[in-house]
Amino acid sequence: MKILLDHCVPRPFKNELPKHEVSTAKEMRWESLTNGELLREAEANGFEVLVTVDQNLRYQQNLVGSKISVCILVAQGITVEDLRPLVTPLEDQLTTARPGKLYEVRA
Repeated sequence: MKILLDHCVPRPFKNELPKHEVSTAKEMRWESLTNGELLREAEANGFEVLVTVDQNLRYQQNLVGSKISVCILVAQGITVEDLRPLVTPLEDQLTTARPGKLYEVRA
């Protein structure tokens, strides 16, 4: 699965998802894009899922008709150590993720 990590997700978190093709917003040079612009660029470049820790994204973006899904990681913090317990639930969610849908991933 082709996954984009939002700029607010620590870059080393991509190493936690070795089964997938993972890029970061910084690697794509998209770190200055707003959420809407980021979603449009990601979709246009074939990304299937945006992974973020930005819990406000759910209120800011309408994903209806979109070809990308969004997984929001909900943890006590945003370090790799904080997010590591969410890897298995995220992997599980990725197996059923549908385009145009937003999912919360919790431990």
